[in-house]
Amino acid sequence: MKLYRRDEIEAVVGIDDEALHQVEAGFAALGRGEVVQPPILSMAMEEFNSEVDVKTAHIKGWQRYAIKVSSGAFDNPKRGLPSLSGLMMLFSAETGQVEAVLFDEGYLTMVRTALAGAIAAKHLSREDSRRVGVIGAGEQARRQVEALRLVRNVDTLDVWARRREAAEEYAEYMRSQGLTVTVRDSVHAACAQADIIVTTTPSREPLLFASDLPESVHVTAMGSDSPDKRELDESVLTRADAFVCDSRAQSEHNGELKVCANAGREPPFQVYELGRVIERGERLRNSEATITVCDLTGTGVQDTAIANFALTRLAG
Repeated sequence: MKLYRRDEIEAVVGIDDEALHQVEAGFAALGRGEVVQPPILSMAMEEFNSEVDVKTAHIKGWQRYAIKVSSGAFDNPKRGLPSLSGLMMLFSAETGQVEAVLFDEGYLTMVRTALAGAIAAKHLSREDSRRVGVIGAGEQARRQVEALRLVRNVDTLDVWARRREAAEEYAEYMRSQGLTVTVRDSVHAACAQADIIVTTTPSREPLLFASDLPESVHVTAMGSDSPDKRELDESVLTRADAFVCDSRAQSEHNGELKVCANAGREPPFQVYELGRVIERGERLRNSEATITVCDLTGTGVQDTAIANFALTRLAG
């Protein structure tokens, strides 16, 4: 058994085409029904404003599966500590022996989350998409755009965040990456000219409404990953010509579909899963006026895919 630390992992794994293809292969296997993926184990510790999630999946035919422990302690910035941490453990699917521990402190989760957004855009957004409306100004706001540039010729950003100073810092950094960036005073203004909208917040109430959506836009919502978070108003879901999620069960519990599940009713629209869209080569964008929405809650298959990819590079 080998232990790898974050600096070693960062040296060989980044947001690149090879990593994207590996995560995409995991989604495709999920779409083919070749993945054993149990529900997320989640625990909140309210008195400490902290939480922990455990995710895992086995892809049939793969020699190793990963178990990821992801922790969040949201008062940590006051302590001078990062809010998120965690590790991934890789086991032999045949013998059950631990082959490696990736003490990545949440780095690989960041990578695979960003890549999932790019994969969604690859299959759902217009190929000529260049302008992105970004809601939020944290690490995923940066990383989602970095990953998007693997699949679309993004050159212009409009950003909104609750804290103007955070949005300005974000804009300055993204300009250093060669992008044209404008800080906007409202979500509506940030989305008005967007080809792609990315929501990257921990919001507990809807931020994006159908009235914010321009024609032909694609929306990737990745902030709602627990029962108490929500970024999209129901009007966004019903306005979409195609609603896609990484896992319907997870979206109903943690993601944007819980607005329907909590009310005890079926969604008044068809729900697609991203893995099946990839595997079947489905073209859900039927015209220039089509609006697509993808809800990403984060799946165990992504963790097994990126952990195996990381170990291959580390051992190679």
